[in-house]
Amino acid sequence: MKAAVLQMTSGIDPAVNARTLTDAIAEAAGNGATMLFTPEMSGLLDRDRARGGPKIVPEGEDHVLAAVRGAAEAYGLWVHLGSLAVRREDGKFANRGFVIDDRGSIRARYDKIHLFDVDLPSGESWRESAAYVGGDSATVVDTPLGPLGVSICYDLRFPALYAALSGAGATLLAVPAAFTRPTGAAHWHVLLRARAIEAGAWVIAAAQAGTHEDGRATFGHSLVVDPWGEVVLDMAEAPGLGYAEIDAARVDEVRQRIPVIAHRRRIPAVTRA
Repeated sequence: MKAAVLQMTSGIDPAVNARTLTDAIAEAAGNGATMLFTPEMSGLLDRDRARGGPKIVPEGEDHVLAAVRGAAEAYGLWVHLGSLAVRREDGKFANRGFVIDDRGSIRARYDKIHLFDVDLPSGESWRESAAYVGGDSATVVDTPLGPLGVSICYDLRFPALYAALSGAGATLLAVPAAFTRPTGAAHWHVLLRARAIEAGAWVIAAAQAGTHEDGRATFGHSLVVDPWGEVVLDMAEAPGLGYAEIDAARVDEVRQRIPVIAHRRRIPAVTRA
């Protein structure tokens, strides 16, 4: 089956981003895709919290989510909406991904567990935890492409999450992201290939790309990686849609060749000598 991957340069206006998403759903469906994958923060990317904060609303009031659900139903396309910033019932923010079926129903939600609090040599400083609350559970959901384990961006650096997802039956792993350019250039490809290899699973990573309205720059290079670690799609730096054929049999082939999941063992207590 064909997966569509949307590489975006999301901005500070949710209405503009919603149009990009719904146009992509229409185009992907017209090109025979079964499911579309979008990046982290598809609906709003704004590091100015005073300006962007009032646009972050409860899930039921989010116009981007409503537009994507409507387009998914209209075009009969499954969508992994990589993430939106949403306001929780307690008033705090969550970085939340959604899996939406071809009838516009939400099949799964996932709140990003690992929050990006770093100081980079480039001078960039990020404190995601200053505004967002991390999730506390992992998610696998059945899709037409196979059981999908969902994650978001910085989660990529924590392999235990992906071991848990593949151990729970995931044959595909989604990693929507807004990677910075320095960390992307250094680590993006190698980490995504590693997650595919160690899980014997497809990895689909829709990314933000380019220079954004809020002044940040993201790495791009949305990837699809097969279970052997081969990159079958690399979208470089331009926004737009890419496509990859997802062969479920490839998972079985690779896992029979090197049965990493069957060979996993609980790690005993570590003794420091």
